[in-house]
Amino acid sequence: MREVRISQLLNSGEPGQTVVVEGWVRSRRDSKAGLSFIDVNDGSSLNSLQIVAQNSLTNYQDVITQLTTGSSVVVRGTLVKARKARVEVEATSVELVGDSPADYPLQKKGHTFEFLREKAHLRPRTNSLGAVMRVRHELAMAIHDFFREQGFIWVHTPIITASDAEGAGELFRVTTLDSKTPPLDDNGNIDRKQDFFGRDTFLTVSGQLEGEALACAMGRIYTFGPTFRAENSNTARHASEFWMVEPEMAFCDTVGNQNLAEAFIKHVVSHALHRCEEDLAFFDQRIEKNLIQSLTHVAETPFERMTYTQAITELKKSGQSFEYPPEWGRALQSEHERYLCEEVLKKPIILTDYPAEGTAFYMRLNDDGKTVANMDVLVPRIGEIIGGSQREEREDVVLAKFKAHKISPEDYWWYLDLRRYGTVPHAGFGLGFERLVMYVTGMKNIRDVIPFPRTPRSAEF
Repeated sequence: MREVRISQLLNSGEPGQTVVVEGWVRSRRDSKAGLSFIDVNDGSSLNSLQIVAQNSLTNYQDVITQLTTGSSVVVRGTLVKARKARVEVEATSVELVGDSPADYPLQKKGHTFEFLREKAHLRPRTNSLGAVMRVRHELAMAIHDFFREQGFIWVHTPIITASDAEGAGELFRVTTLDSKTPPLDDNGNIDRKQDFFGRDTFLTVSGQLEGEALACAMGRIYTFGPTFRAENSNTARHASEFWMVEPEMAFCDTVGNQNLAEAFIKHVVSHALHRCEEDLAFFDQRIEKNLIQSLTHVAETPFERMTYTQAITELKKSGQSFEYPPEWGRALQSEHERYLCEEVLKKPIILTDYPAEGTAFYMRLNDDGKTVANMDVLVPRIGEIIGGSQREEREDVVLAKFKAHKISPEDYWWYLDLRRYGTVPHAGFGLGFERLVMYVTGMKNIRDVIPFPRTPRSAEF
């Protein structure tokens, strides 16, 4: 006899099957007929498995009738048909592994997400956070499956880096120098040459630049790992530590980049719809009405292509009173993106060719000299979910951009080498994994789709 996950038993268990179930008690009720009904959950399913324990069991009075919410148990017994579920367990033994006193914080009642964030070590036992973690897992598996099927190689780019791919300067410094008495140079500044790496180093904000080097040798690669931003932002969409998916493709232009992004979103959303039916039904009912309908629409509908210039024209003629009036050269806001998706075209959109001014140095300059070959993928409900571009492969143009951005070419000598030795057109994009999880689950706060979120003034667990 071996332990079987509750999800397997609820989906395919057969009456008469002898089983071992391990999990945590969600609730217990006793009947006058000398029976106890115990709901046990092991995290594999939204639903719990009902255990029927008779008073003939040797520890019925001392243990079973004293079981409380949060207790951990090992149950042995036989599957039988149930009225409200496919099967339940008729117990032959119920072993208490870990008791749960009356002060257990997650009693069987409603809890706010704010309260649950204070109990991050326990909240995966709740329906909502357990469902989020299962969907998160399936989305991660779908990402790997998609890129493997497309001939990509998963690579691991550095977490500690000297490069700032975004150019925003919002980085966490990595140092071993004594913060109270750091060594100083002749000018009285902190002498970074005496630091562990002998220079300024930071936690990465993106693996893109290193990914470009690997793509220019291996053709198609992707990164999927943690990234960090020291941005003092307390919005529901920002975290200081999150995961990024970043494919890079050699011999690829902006059209190929757009096509890959569309196929990618369709694949992961379709995978979730197929593999997470139970959990998505929960989110549809409790978190975001018509969630499944919205996801199905994205999975089945061709994405619209539209340039930034066309989008500005569409927004200005709409007659809508936006909080931020749209003007060519200004960044599009979430209200603009959602209006285009939800009101104008009623479908996902790939916006391309944004104004060159203010964009990252690595985005390829278009022939008009005014725009770059970048893209944002917009989806209903949240707006932007992917950002990417064709990379600037011309050394002279990169050098000109370095000058405009006040970037030292010496700091990026290796990046310039990629343009000197066998340069090729190449492109890629980035997707914040937690943003994807929020979109697929309908959850409204990024803190609720990360097991232990890191945000300003919050790193307790």
